[in-house]
This record gives sequence, structure tokens and C-alpha cells, in this order.
Amino acid sequence: MSIVPNHLGIIIDGNRRWAKTRNLPAFEGHRKGYNKLKDVGKWCKEKGVKILTIYAFSTENWNRSRKEVNYLMRLLARAMTKKEVRNLMKDGIKLNVIGQVERLPEYLQKAIKSAEYATKNNKEGVLNLAISYGGRAEILQAVKRIVKEGITADEIDEETIGRYLWTKGLADPDLIIRTAGEQRLSNFLLWQIAYSELYFTKKYWPDFEKSDLEQVFHDYAQRQRRYGK
Repeated sequence: MSIVPNHLGIIIDGNRRWAKTRNLPAFEGHRKGYNKLKDVGKWCKEKGVKILTIYAFSTENWNRSRKEVNYLMRLLARAMTKKEVRNLMKDGIKLNVIGQVERLPEYLQKAIKSAEYATKNNKEGVLNLAISYGGRAEILQAVKRIVKEGITADEIDEETIGRYLWTKGLADPDLIIRTAGEQRLSNFLLWQIAYSELYFTKKYWPDFEKSDLEQVFHDYAQRQRRYGK
């Protein structure tokens, strides 16, 4: 494979539907989805992806039941455990969490801060977990910060806005994958994906396999990215 995306974004979708088709509780779908995330991260590193951004929990997901939200928060905290951080260190992966971190439970905020600090100097790749994330919320907070710092309208350009986004310093995504058949972006990286390639698969996230990722990359390699030219 000679062409792979430098920055891959994934909208993980279908955990609950996967569980429903098997007469399992939704929580089991989320647990399976979490394990799949670890697999996909490993496959992406093997293929040469340098930045992986996962849409793990949106600003809209707060509207789910308290029980489900609490379970998802605990599940996301698993990604910050000492064991998982050791794996990130071994692979040289830097962890970033993007989104409204201040809305998260205090225990999760502390775990995030610790994991980000431990991995901050890693150079082999970047894992962005989008938690309590929304593209509109990201742009809104960027505008507010720009205004607060007194930057004038004449001083603002695309690079200025980019410096105030949660993904500051990172290249824009080359490719976005969404699982489970929906063909929409659901408020994900709205500023950054202006020229990203899009790929939609009907497979539920827990069913997504290495062969599926390889097929996506094969499709991506055939595309011609003209950037409007």
C-alpha cells in the first residue's frame, strides 16, 4: 500500500444497533466498540497512519439516558488507565482529547490530564479522542477566544482560526470514514474537512475488520485529490 491517509478521522457508529440485532444490551455494543477501537488503532499504525481522530462522544450524545452516558464515561476512562498509557508509550503515540473537556466527570478529566501529560513527547503518531465534541462548538469557542484576545478583523485569516481550534498544530484530515450506513458528518470536524475524502460503509463499528480498513485505503489510493483546482 503506497498511499495511505496521513490523518484519518473515523465517525464510529452502530454500537447500539449491533447489540440490538443480537438481542444484547446496548452496553455490550459499546464495550465491543471500545475493543474495536483498540484494534483499529493498531491497524492504522501498521499501515502508516500518523494521526487518527476518533469521534467517540458528541455534544449531542449528552441527550442520551443518564445510565448510558455514565457507562460511556467509564468506558472512555479505560483508555486513560496506566495499562493503556503504557501501550501508547510503547508505540510512541501522543494522546489528545478534543472537545468540551470541562463538561466531563472530574475523574475522567483527571485521567485525561494525566494521560496527555505522560504521552506529550511521543513522536510516532497522534491519537485524538473527540469527547463531548461538536464542530460548531469548536468553531464557536475559537471565535470567542479570538475576540477575547482583541485580534482585529483585519488580522483574522484561516491560519488564525486554525490556531484556536482544538486540533491546532495538526494537519487536516485526508479521509473520513463513517460506519453503520449513515451518510452524514454529524457535526464532526466541520472546519477541518473542507477537502477531506469521505467513505461510508454499512458495517456496524463492532463488525469493522482489518480487511475493511484495507478496502477503504485501496479506494482512497484510487482517488485524485484536486483541492478545487
